[in-house]
Amino acid sequence: MTRTLTLSPHSPDPNLIRQASEIILRRGLVAFPTETVYGLGANALDEEAIAKIFIAKGRPSNDPLIVHVASVEDISRVASEIPPIVKKLADVFWPGPLTLILPKQAHVPDSVTSGLNTVAVRVPSHPIALALIRASGVPIAAPSANRFGHTSPTTAAHVMDDLNGRIDLILDGGSTTVGVESTVLDVTCTPPMILRPGGVSREAIEAVIGAVDLRKKRTESDDEAQVSPGLLGKHYTPRAELILCSGEKKSALEKLSALARQAQAEGRSVGLLLADEDMKSFESISCIPYPLGSSSDLETIARNLYAGMRTLDDKNVNIILARDFGEQGLGLAIHDRLMRAASQII
Repeated sequence: MTRTLTLSPHSPDPNLIRQASEIILRRGLVAFPTETVYGLGANALDEEAIAKIFIAKGRPSNDPLIVHVASVEDISRVASEIPPIVKKLADVFWPGPLTLILPKQAHVPDSVTSGLNTVAVRVPSHPIALALIRASGVPIAAPSANRFGHTSPTTAAHVMDDLNGRIDLILDGGSTTVGVESTVLDVTCTPPMILRPGGVSREAIEAVIGAVDLRKKRTESDDEAQVSPGLLGKHYTPRAELILCSGEKKSALEKLSALARQAQAEGRSVGLLLADEDMKSFESISCIPYPLGSSSDLETIARNLYAGMRTLDDKNVNIILARDFGEQGLGLAIHDRLMRAASQII
C-alpha cells in the first residue's frame, strides 16, 4: 500500500518533506505535485532508482525522463554545456513549465536520457516540488506519475488510482494549476525547436528569443529512442474511445452531435469533453457532460483536460467526444494532447 502525506501547496511542512527526501535518498519513489502534473520522482543520478521508475510505470526504456533541479545554478550538475540562450529563457520562464534540452554530463545515467547525449532539464515552480529537490540535495528525475500511456495525473487521487502499491509515497498538494506538461525546447540546435508544446506557449518563447521551430512530423518509430518525453504516437489515453473532431466550431459540433445520436441508438454511453458553451448542442441527447470551461479561456481548459478524461472514465462511458481549440497559445498544447489521446480523428 502506498502512503500519502497531505501538505499545504503554499508552505509545505519541512518534516513531511524530510520524510519524502529520505525515501528519495534510499532509492525509493515519491510522487509529488508540480505546477503542470504530478511527477514520479527518483534520484536522477542513481541508476538503480531510475530503473524503479520504468518498472512502476511500465514505461519503455526508449522514452527519456525530465530532470528537475531547484535553480538555474544547478543545471551544471546534469548539463555539460549551458549556452547563453539558457539565461535569457530562465530569467523569464524559470521556475516554470519550460524544459530545455541540453548536452548531458557523462555521469547522468543513460537510462535517464534513453542513451542520447542530451538531457531534458527544468526548474519547477511548485513549492512542494522545489522543497523536495532542495531537501534531497540531488536532481530528481520525474516523468508523470501514472501508468505509461494513461491520462496524466493532476491530483494525488489520480496517482493513487494508477500506482497504488507500486511506489513508496505520494505527496498530496491538491490539484495542479497548469494541467498539461511542460513545453520541451531543444536549445542544442539553431533555431531552437519546440519538441513538445506545453505550459509555455510558442508565442511567449518567441517574444524572448525570436523565432523557434516546431517539430511537427515524427521521423522515428515508437521503438527508437525518443528525443523528448511525450512524443510517442499514442499517449495520454483514457480507457474510453476518444473521438476528436477538428476544424470550424459549428461543423465540428454538428459532426459530434451526429456521432452522439448514433452511439445512443447503439446503446453506447457517451461522454462530452467540451467547452461550456458547446454543451447546449447536446441538450436533446442523453450524454454525460464534463464542461472544460469557456473556449475563450484556454488556461482553464488545459487545467481541466486530464481531470475531464479521468472523470468520464470513472463514469464508465464508452466514447468521449471532444473538439479542437486551435493552435494559438495554449491551444497548441491542448491540440497535441488530444491528438495523441484520440482513438479516432475526424
